Amino acid sequence: MARYTGPKTKIARKFGEAIFGEDKNFEKRNYPPGQHGNARRRGKKSEYATQLMEKQKAKYTYGILERQFRNLFKDASASQGITGEILLQLCESRLDNVVYRMGVSKSRSGARQLVSHRHITVNGELVNVPSYRLKEGDVVAVREKSKSLQAIDDALASNNNVYEWLTWNSDKKEGTFVKVPARLQIPENIKEQLIVELYSK
Repeated sequence: MARYTGPKTKIARKFGEAIFGEDKNFEKRNYPPGQHGNARRRGKKSEYATQLMEKQKAKYTYGILERQFRNLFKDASASQGITGEILLQLCESRLDNVVYRMGVSKSRSGARQLVSHRHITVNGELVNVPSYRLKEGDVVAVREKSKSLQAIDDALASNNNVYEWLTWNSDKKEGTFVKVPARLQIPENIKEQLIVELYSK
């Protein structure tokens, strides 16, 4: 599956926030990229440009390309409830995102790689599809043969995040996707209503 592999700091500077996680280069230059950087006068963005930028931010944040993202939006639109909120919930329910939230990897791209390389199980079965959609009660674990990986130990040691909708057992290196998170439990700074407006045109 294709994914974005370009310069991450440049993208983070475009949105004005470290959407890929901790980034020392972004902290040094947290202004838009380009030859003139901060000095460039930037006119007021059109409504369409604002909506498009919000969609791009969401796609880069979760590491999802356009076709997948559009399909997620269709699923969200067909569901009962607030479309924008459901869209983010579907993004949060992806296996690679949950592996990242549980602290098994320091980044979503790293979590995606762990899943793709068959280091993660769901309910005891190996799953190597990063976009696999988890259901309430699913148990996500590090495969037995992979529990000694240094990268996983390092990530878990530096993880301080706790989410009400996830549980984690450090001894077993497994956790449970307790429930789909409510919008207030999703920490991402994304204005999902702008994305809904963009796709609804």
